[in-house]
Amino acid sequence: MTKVSVQIESEAVKARVVEPVEPPVSEALATERFAQRVLGDVSAAMTGLMVRIGHELGLYRALAQRGPSTSAELARHAAVLERYAREWLHQQRAAGYLDYDRVSAKFGLPAGAAAVLAAEDSPAFVLPAFEIVAAMWADEARLTRAFARGEGIAWGEHDQRLFHGCAQFFGTAYATHLIQSWLPALEGVTEKLARGATVADVGCGHGISTLLMARAFPASRFVGFDSHAPSLEAARQRAAAGRPTADVRFEQATATDYGGERYDLICFMDSFHDLGDVVAAARHAARRLADGGTVMLVEPLAAARAEDNQGPIAAMNYAASTALCTPNALCHHGSLALGAQAGPAALRQALAEGGLTHFRIAATTPFHQVIEASVGAPMTRS
Repeated sequence: MTKVSVQIESEAVKARVVEPVEPPVSEALATERFAQRVLGDVSAAMTGLMVRIGHELGLYRALAQRGPSTSAELARHAAVLERYAREWLHQQRAAGYLDYDRVSAKFGLPAGAAAVLAAEDSPAFVLPAFEIVAAMWADEARLTRAFARGEGIAWGEHDQRLFHGCAQFFGTAYATHLIQSWLPALEGVTEKLARGATVADVGCGHGISTLLMARAFPASRFVGFDSHAPSLEAARQRAAAGRPTADVRFEQATATDYGGERYDLICFMDSFHDLGDVVAAARHAARRLADGGTVMLVEPLAAARAEDNQGPIAAMNYAASTALCTPNALCHHGSLALGAQAGPAALRQALAEGGLTHFRIAATTPFHQVIEASVGAPMTRS
């Protein structure tokens, strides 16, 4: 028999081999597996509280500064009761947040953890997200009533921790990407800003994105608009402390009634999907744009089809959308309630109906998509 014949015979044998079929899972085993999945979420929810405490009391920072520490050493350095510190450290060890050396009885941050848990200027620092979670839990009863009664919940009616948490959590992304990559991805915008342009930051919150742009482009003029007065006051205090060299101010207004001069750039930083009447907001933006002006939307990354939004980030975005974004939109007449996972097609349609017929996804990150929109003929750059 030739080598070719042997090979053909071998392939024929392989073709006749039937892959073993896994036996069906019993109902009891399926229930056990699903219960373990849910208990994992319960553990994560409780761990979240421990993470908040560790951040608020500076326990992660202490471990980052000192290195591996016993419970007594951490308690002295962070000025907390040793018995609490010991229990917290073991919880964090069990959750996988800390390493532990059995010989020295010392706990330490694993490799890479300091940037996530202790370094507030790190692009990977995510602990402010737990402040948002705390606010969501605080509003649980109200959200349950809103579900049952078909009501909305206005942004300013939420637990106060929400506003600081959002400012810090989203501010990390803005500090990392806004000046370095998002604005440069827009057609001709950074050139205008460098020469001197007028910018509206709609839904500016604590003004972090507004002030980042103002510091980077001192020749331009910036106005941050928001409907939440306490957030605007926080923005003004932040501006006063930072003393930006650009012309920057903050005014109370909604996405459909802000005024002033014509704007070369209108920004919606993680705010467009929160609005009630997004078409009216797009229409107002189209009217307020200067000739050749640009609208920039920074939105959570989402797939074209809702059922394709899968995994931890999508689950997080849908939870925030259910508790925060959708309730705010439902407060307004004619609401489309896009939600935080609306996807490019829904955003494109809303913008186009408002007169912003130009639509381009200019940049993406694992968490965000940056959309460029404008009035007029399609842009030359793809």
